[in-house]
Amino acid sequence: MTDKKLVLTTASSSDEARRIARALVERRLAACVNILHQIESVYRWKGKVEEAQEWLLIIKTTAAGFERVRDVIRELHSYELPECVCVSIEDGGPEYLKWIGESVG
Repeated sequence: MTDKKLVLTTASSSDEARRIARALVERRLAACVNILHQIESVYRWKGKVEEAQEWLLIIKTTAAGFERVRDVIRELHSYELPECVCVSIEDGGPEYLKWIGESVG
């Protein structure tokens, strides 16, 4: 087990995804953010089944950085209730995990 985390969120547009990703990296809250373009989401919202094109962000951070990542997502996101899911990284390449830790601060 490591203290490194993956945080998942979606955005409503490419511009919004890039704005969130850039802010997280510039503020040293994430080592890297991958943006997967135009995923299709089907979800229940306010009693209705909805469909939308979204952009998925995969954010690499640390346990200590997660709360601030969540705050930035809330600050910059257009959604009333943005997704923010944190997943533990069990293991990985030692050099890569070290780089995440050195990049977040």
